[in-house]
Amino acid sequence: ASSSRDEVLQDKRARILSRGLPKQKPIEGVKQVLVMASGKGGVGKSTTAGKIFLIFVQSTKEVGLLDADIYGPSIPKMMNLKGNPELTPKNLMRPLKNYGIACMSMGFLIEETAPIVWRGLMVMSAVEKLLRQVDWGQLDYLVIDMPPGTGDVQLSVSQNIPIAGTYIV
Repeated sequence: ASSSRDEVLQDKRARILSRGLPKQKPIEGVKQVLVMASGKGGVGKSTTAGKIFLIFVQSTKEVGLLDADIYGPSIPKMMNLKGNPELTPKNLMRPLKNYGIACMSMGFLIEETAPIVWRGLMVMSAVEKLLRQVDWGQLDYLVIDMPPGTGDVQLSVSQNIPIAGTYIV
């Protein structure tokens, strides 16, 4: 009976694993995606992302910055941007630009003082919108500034898009 149960469990495990992870789909118009990550907050990850961008801009590369920190978006303040993104005729959001860098952040979509208490599906839905419902145009690099730690956002991003490189601060 025990070996029969083990076989059933192994068969079930094999079926689950055969489904695999979601297929990684590139972001339209983006050649390479780089991710900025950290194990904890307050280590200068967003500042480092911004400085990397300035290097890219000086090298005449087209770059974009996606602030994936749903809970504490800092890119609007760091990049000196305010306002809401405009919508294209295809109902995609246009990133706001400053310093030659196209930027998108949850901070553009909510009030600055509004608390965000989201979990699970709500977070993954917001990340999916930031990844798939933005008209980036043609970019050489899109740098994604992740929230600190490991969790839903990091898993959603790494499972859904091909990543060319990661910087860990």
